[in-house]
Amino acid sequence: MKNRTFIGFVGPSLFLMALFIAGPLFSVVWQSLHVTQPVYIQVETEVCTPGFLSQKCTKETQTQPKLDENGKIITETKFSGFESYRALLKPELIFKHISERNWLGLTNIDFYKALRFTLTFTLITLPIVLVLGLMIALCINQALQSLRGPIIFVSLLPFVITPVIGALSIRWLFVGDGILSILLEWLLKREIALFAQGWTIEILMMSYRVWHVAPFAFIVFYAGLQTVNRDSLESAIVDGATRWQRLQLVILPHLSPLILFVSIIHLMDSYRVFEEVIGFRSEAHVISLQWLTYDLLTPDDTGNRLISRASASSMLTMIGIIFLLFFPLSRSWREHKLRRSG
Repeated sequence: MKNRTFIGFVGPSLFLMALFIAGPLFSVVWQSLHVTQPVYIQVETEVCTPGFLSQKCTKETQTQPKLDENGKIITETKFSGFESYRALLKPELIFKHISERNWLGLTNIDFYKALRFTLTFTLITLPIVLVLGLMIALCINQALQSLRGPIIFVSLLPFVITPVIGALSIRWLFVGDGILSILLEWLLKREIALFAQGWTIEILMMSYRVWHVAPFAFIVFYAGLQTVNRDSLESAIVDGATRWQRLQLVILPHLSPLILFVSIIHLMDSYRVFEEVIGFRSEAHVISLQWLTYDLLTPDDTGNRLISRASASSMLTMIGIIFLLFFPLSRSWREHKLRRSG
């Protein structure tokens, strides 16, 4: 292929990647290393109060933001280095808690509180989604041909629901006088407040994520089961292999690339958990890294936003995703090299 033809095909993709991926990424890195603040000036004002015979006037010096000719606040951007990262990570408090062996004290820092839940949420839901999706795929693969279509349709409904809508629906079922909350209170003969403590909210959020994402894993594994070598399965049956042995020695090796694919997608998606925090309104007990970035971008009472800290939080979140994806991607690369060399 000629260079001009190659550039003609690849050029538009590279341009769009630079425009929508590299450009915003560079902008976030730059903003995390700079702080934009209003320019303040000292203004001397005279305050007068009425007196008996004459007014009493005093001069006061006030700090006010400087305005331009259009009445807008003038801002300046300064290089702050890693100050925004230090403000998020708070290394001085880390050393203090470690020296005092106060591990629970780390959860009082917003970043580590969000990191703890994000990692727990991601690493607990991943194996459950894989196992549940594979079990559903194996069961439907053994069902009658006439029943597979309706079962697949019903199984995919949770994945079709918008994440925020699904989270709100689950919350309405369990919060206060929700239907399932009343049912549990009637069965257990006691009052239940599932949204009054953090660990119960986390269980509900993880259960919802598994319920929402397991259909995706199921449909991927079910498609993979259709391509399993039937001769290998029949040979295993003739050799007296049990169901577990056939699953372990024939089916799972065949599905290993799909298992890796689902794992990578789930790791990237779960590490950016946000909808569950919003839908379950768990900010008082449980927050995630993505929600922390959103909170830092929310204007305060004066209209200011901590853009630099939000950018630093985004960069730390991306570094965490890269770290989690390093192991499955390195394994995939090794397997690819072995196949090419073989």
